[in-house]
Amino acid sequence: MTTTSRTAVVTGAARGIGADVAKRLAADGFAVAAVDLDEAACKTVVEAIEGAGGRALAVGVDVSDENGVQAAVERIAAELGEPAVLVNNAGITRDNLLFKMSVDDWDAVMDVHLRGSFLMARAVQGYMTKAGWGRIVNLSSTSALGNRGQANYAAAKAGLQGFTKTLALELGRFGVTANAIAPGFIETEMTAATAERMGVPFEELKAGAAAQIPVGRTGKPEDIAHAVSFLAGEGAGFVSGQVLYVAGGPQA
Repeated sequence: MTTTSRTAVVTGAARGIGADVAKRLAADGFAVAAVDLDEAACKTVVEAIEGAGGRALAVGVDVSDENGVQAAVERIAAELGEPAVLVNNAGITRDNLLFKMSVDDWDAVMDVHLRGSFLMARAVQGYMTKAGWGRIVNLSSTSALGNRGQANYAAAKAGLQGFTKTLALELGRFGVTANAIAPGFIETEMTAATAERMGVPFEELKAGAAAQIPVGRTGKPEDIAHAVSFLAGEGAGFVSGQVLYVAGGPQA
């Protein structure tokens, strides 16, 4: 089976890292399901893929909704093809110091990152194991190592690393690999929003971050897309259960 007959599912695909990953996988030859909470928001990504000669489908679903996820994956399998690649990229932040963090803020972040990745992986694994080939890529973060004001996000991103390693152990015998990518500072709407919350110009925040990064620059969504492309490819079949830090220098 070639990538031209394989389907990739990317969550949080409307913008930022997810959008670049979706377009890169389409360029690699996958049919791509662009999944996001707002289906209409995926329209530009789908149009870009189709405009370049690829196949794509916009799918709106809350990844933390069990029934919604099952229905979405069944729709993707019927309309685009059975999922062979899953990229769990959907994420939110609800930053605050521990003593100010509400239970709702904790639960919201856990629901999207951990529950969502679990539900998506569980929904697609049957197709992958039956086919004897699959790739699951979970988006962790350097915040998994701890980050002030992000007790919820850091815990969720660290949890995804343990989840990834367990998937690798369980699914490896069926030809399915599972890996995680832990981005460092990436220039997205999310980091721009962080700068705004801090009351710091985005360019100033980027410059400060770049000064601490060995390669001397901040990351871009395409940096993550390149890493996903490798892990989702035929040549990465002997790479599983790994956490790849894409952060411009050593992290862990």
